[in-house]
Amino acid sequence: MSESLRHDTYAALPIKRDIRVIPNFLECDEHKRRELPELRARLCPPSKFDKLIIHLSNFRPVKRVDSVVEIFQRVRQEVRAKLILVVEIFQRVRQEVRAKLILVGEGPELGRAMRMVHDYGLACDVEALGEQDQVVPLLSVSDLFLLPSAQESFGLAALEAMACEVPVVASRVGGLPEVVEDGVSGLLADPEDIDGMARHAIGILSDPALHERFARAGLERVRRRFCAGRVVPQYEAYYQEVIRDAT
Repeated sequence: MSESLRHDTYAALPIKRDIRVIPNFLECDEHKRRELPELRARLCPPSKFDKLIIHLSNFRPVKRVDSVVEIFQRVRQEVRAKLILVVEIFQRVRQEVRAKLILVGEGPELGRAMRMVHDYGLACDVEALGEQDQVVPLLSVSDLFLLPSAQESFGLAALEAMACEVPVVASRVGGLPEVVEDGVSGLLADPEDIDGMARHAIGILSDPALHERFARAGLERVRRRFCAGRVVPQYEAYYQEVIRDAT
């Protein structure tokens, strides 16, 4: 749960009692980056690509997968960067970067997204992997996570990405700002600001120092606030409190 969902619940329902916000959590011993060079080479062959972008969702309309494709299309157009990008006002120097996008999951919007991929001429640069039982390996070989949702009650997928040291570019909606610290562990933009999210993606992919900083900060945030060992005791304490008050 998130503070955003708490607020929305009060707004939508005639609830008078206090709602306790306890966040979602991860088993951090399982959700962590792994070294998988063979998988990386298969999904992002170095002869063709330098960077791997991932979007993971159930591909419902609220996930705005069309925006994922729009952002990627802009990244492919604007990011021709290889290793170093300094922000324009600091006289950035751009070289060429080649990026690939993988779409993970199934849902009603996936077909439309793939039609957009073909319309944009990106079929050689985008791969739909379908539903996957194990997402940690895929996150472990990725360089950036895109989540331009119209709404997110919490943002568990972003949390999983951060746990695997993948910087996140996402919409500033719902519970996402409670998961992703804008400018610290990732970058947020207004949901309709496709160009802004593309610029964020370009900056992170093209600046190794910035990428490393966000990756480390995201991992630290997960370990500090969202691991099961920290959150589960909060649930247990609350259940005990409810039982105690009911007796």
